Amino acid sequence: MPAAARVAPKDYFSPDEWAPLARRSAWKGPALIAHAWLVILAAAAMAMAFPVTIPLAVMIIGARQLGLAILMHDASHGALHPDLKVNDWLGEYLTPGGLTQYRAYHLGHHRFAQQSEDPDLGLSAPFPITPLSLRRKIVRDLTGQTHFKQRWAPLFRRIAGRKPGESALGIIAKFVRSRPRFFIGAAVTIAVTAPFGFWWAWPVLWWLPSATWLPLVTRLRNIAEHACIPKDEPDPLRHARTTRAGLVERMFLAPYYVNYHCEHHMFMHVPCYNLPRTHRLLKAKGVLAGMLTAPSYRDVLRQASSRGGGHDRGGPTPEERGVVQSVIQ
Repeated sequence: MPAAARVAPKDYFSPDEWAPLARRSAWKGPALIAHAWLVILAAAAMAMAFPVTIPLAVMIIGARQLGLAILMHDASHGALHPDLKVNDWLGEYLTPGGLTQYRAYHLGHHRFAQQSEDPDLGLSAPFPITPLSLRRKIVRDLTGQTHFKQRWAPLFRRIAGRKPGESALGIIAKFVRSRPRFFIGAAVTIAVTAPFGFWWAWPVLWWLPSATWLPLVTRLRNIAEHACIPKDEPDPLRHARTTRAGLVERMFLAPYYVNYHCEHHMFMHVPCYNLPRTHRLLKAKGVLAGMLTAPSYRDVLRQASSRGGGHDRGGPTPEERGVVQSVIQ
């Protein structure tokens, strides 16, 4: 089928207005990556000094793990640095990685946004759901069930279904080799922190956030961006939703301007740090009235859980079964 309808910058901006919006900074993208890692380290230090703050640290670190994934997403659009080689190095080695595979997948999402061939359509298709279903999904996220289904269940299924002569240890070794960052990061962090009595730092302050808060905020971000948008939506100003985010939301749910998702779909090569300015200019020109926006994440969740009665779609979602890949690899 044909690709989704698109807009041209010249339809909304003069050349003088558009040039600074499209410009890629040599320092802003790297600075955002540095910010994410510094916040993670500061939250971890806070939790190690004051263990009572561990729940807060888990939320902060999980949100910055999402932030790193968002910056990798920017790298997939070539927006982290004006030099594409530097851009790709930053996106591959200082964020979750897997940039080449993600770029091919994600650009397909932009090409066919909310159309039948959109590879992310499964993320928005189930909505609206019932409030009970949404609560169940949130519980599965916060208790690590979503993480287990995405990351670990395939290993146990592979071991259970191994062929005659196959070794379970061999399957495990192959699994470990396929995830070098995870296991090397764990080994190095534990080796560095254990002599100081903080052997628990990596499982509690990296793995736990990635297994609980990260799946939750990834889900809420996915809901805010595309839930309740009709399939085959023809209007390019309504393929994605922009959601107003205050300081608390930016800290714990929507880092690095990810809430400006309608603007991102309209002009996908604009760096994330230029999206707020893009939003303000569109608002000044009266374009915002035709765009899909929401006043808050609470409002979006209310819309997404507005399905009353009937069958409760409370089972595993496509992303939980691993059918649809999220930004986090």
